Amino acid sequence: MIVAEVVFWLSLGLLVYAQAGYPLLLSALARLTRSRRVHAAQPTGTDAPAVSLIIAAYDEGEVIAAKVANALALDYPRDRLEVIVASDGSSDATVAQARSAGADLVLELPRGGKIRAQDAAVARARGELVAFSDANARWEPDALRTLVSAFADPRVGYACGQVHFLNDDGATNQEGLYWRYELTLRGLESRLGSITAGNGAIYATRRASYIEVDPIMGHDLSFPFNMVKRGWRAVYVPAARATERMVPSIEGEFARKRRMMSHAWPIVLRGGLLSPRGYTPLYALMIASHRVLRYVAPFLHVIVLVLSVVLAAEHPIYLPALVAQLVLLAAALLGGVLRWRVLLVARYYVLTTASVAAGLWDWLRHGTPAGWEAAEGTR
Repeated sequence: MIVAEVVFWLSLGLLVYAQAGYPLLLSALARLTRSRRVHAAQPTGTDAPAVSLIIAAYDEGEVIAAKVANALALDYPRDRLEVIVASDGSSDATVAQARSAGADLVLELPRGGKIRAQDAAVARARGELVAFSDANARWEPDALRTLVSAFADPRVGYACGQVHFLNDDGATNQEGLYWRYELTLRGLESRLGSITAGNGAIYATRRASYIEVDPIMGHDLSFPFNMVKRGWRAVYVPAARATERMVPSIEGEFARKRRMMSHAWPIVLRGGLLSPRGYTPLYALMIASHRVLRYVAPFLHVIVLVLSVVLAAEHPIYLPALVAQLVLLAAALLGGVLRWRVLLVARYYVLTTASVAAGLWDWLRHGTPAGWEAAEGTR
């Protein structure tokens, strides 16, 4: 029983630290240290570096024209901006729509997945910086200028902006609540050194720092830590803003995150994330706290639940932990029927935590395809 109690408290302690202790630790470190914020003048005219904005697209005929128009309308010198659409074997009107909308370069590629489409576009790009966006993301007019300003620091190799998710009326997804929490952590990590993950809606790298990774390993997770290993900083620029439509349902969000995690687990287990080589001690702590503990969270929850059942039979002190977990699971189940906010938040937490384990199962069972499909309701 002593071993069971030790494992219970260790697992519970790690869960609490990952969700609440880590943000508090980052906040304390940011106050105690001379943390670095990204403040740089926005480039103008001939001072603006040449940028190639790359949009990887698969069957995005419905939105690609609007995306190209949004890119061309950015407040950035037109002669310093190249808009590239890389069609990953699209079978619809994506290529024709992109060309008629005025993209500078449209690549018709065989189906190989988003990463290989991006690699092909980078190989053809003329810019000294390469920026990336999703076909359904809309950038604010000053977003590119603001994002590019981060590269005034010669140590910065990767910068991502802030994506704001738009939810339809009547939607149940609670991703916005989680995303605000995630962006708070990202801002603190950036101030202290480098972020541990980015997003696909708005980010950029130097041509010199761009990395070709395994086609099943997305840039969002693989780029930041690999930049750090190579001596670059990976920063968050919250003033560079974009918007995307959110998956409307919690169940749809579960499916999206499950697919994302089937791409993330290969990075974690064989992509180098767990190797501390090239990390500073602080960044290694960030990776362990923000990434590793998040990915093992579903397994820690199972351990805590099972041991609560075992230990509560002999020690009443463990009964509240068991009751709390059963209440959470019951609330998550009821959230599928009653649209009360507290029940929806519980359902979101349980399903998105479970999606991490489901993504691992998918990858171990049948691997991860390089291709991708648009998430439900995001176009």
